[in-house]
Amino acid sequence: MVEITKIKLDKTDRKILAELDKNCRTPTTILAKKVRKSRQAVEYRINQLVKNGVITSFNAAFNPHKMGYKIYKIYLKLRNIPEEKQKLFNYLKSSGIVYWMGECSGMWDLIFGVFSKSDYEFFEMKNALISSFSNIIVEEEGEILVDVKQYCKMYFTNEIIEPTEFGGEVAYNQLDELDYLILGEIVNNARIPINQLAKNISSTQTIVRGKLRKMEQKGIIIQYRIGVDLNKLGLGLYKAIIRLDRYTKDDEKKLLEYMSRLPNIHYYIRNLWQIEPELVVSSYQEYHKIIENLKKEFPYVIRTVDSVLMITDEWTPGFRNLLRTTM
Repeated sequence: MVEITKIKLDKTDRKILAELDKNCRTPTTILAKKVRKSRQAVEYRINQLVKNGVITSFNAAFNPHKMGYKIYKIYLKLRNIPEEKQKLFNYLKSSGIVYWMGECSGMWDLIFGVFSKSDYEFFEMKNALISSFSNIIVEEEGEILVDVKQYCKMYFTNEIIEPTEFGGEVAYNQLDELDYLILGEIVNNARIPINQLAKNISSTQTIVRGKLRKMEQKGIIIQYRIGVDLNKLGLGLYKAIIRLDRYTKDDEKKLLEYMSRLPNIHYYIRNLWQIEPELVVSSYQEYHKIIENLKKEFPYVIRTVDSVLMITDEWTPGFRNLLRTTM
């Protein structure tokens, strides 16, 4: 059972959260103009949202495909042995290649994503994992991630915004040591002031600003956003695992356009054999209604829909470890 402690947000809080999720590096003075409040009032509200656990992090979102890596997904069904599950979770968090993991309820118990340079490297890693934890893994499945549409948290204001994409073709952009130091600093501290960032890596503001701009232009850094504890707001995150009967270019376009008009949409993930929209909702009933409407709209495209409730939605140290080992 998910414990719900609902914190009420007013219109200004919602607007601040929405703007921070578009770009959490936006200066407070500009945020204040957008929400029509004083700078001091906005700073106070942000601090309260952090203190109350609504905002959990300020993150820089990267695209590993632009750094020579591919992203793979692993789905696990587990035996309910708490101490063994915790060993598995600790192993994944400390592995250095896991960038995201989510404990869930439904057809799978754990889903996580990993970085790998090649299919062969992933194959070796996956086999080592299954062998090491065979006593707890009941069933497993793997997928190659094609691309992901990452949506701003539109559920705060119902403003429909075009998504940001990551994944796609693998590119081998050359990054120097300073680039990696910058990425390591901002991955989990994206709101850090430029002067402090420059000081932390023993560089200048001009150089750091230029390097950030170049990595943004290359699509390495795709967005600066916030982490939010949905539990605190009485919201839930559901992943729909959809297998398709057909998926022509026209079907693909219409399905994506339909999903992109939903303020609930969180991510729209394309794997080799399925799509996985993730939806933020206030109840299972709301989620069920969205999925039923989706199936009604695309009866000859969608074959099956399996659902999981994401109990946790955790960005692990994988990015930071990746940056440390790449240097």
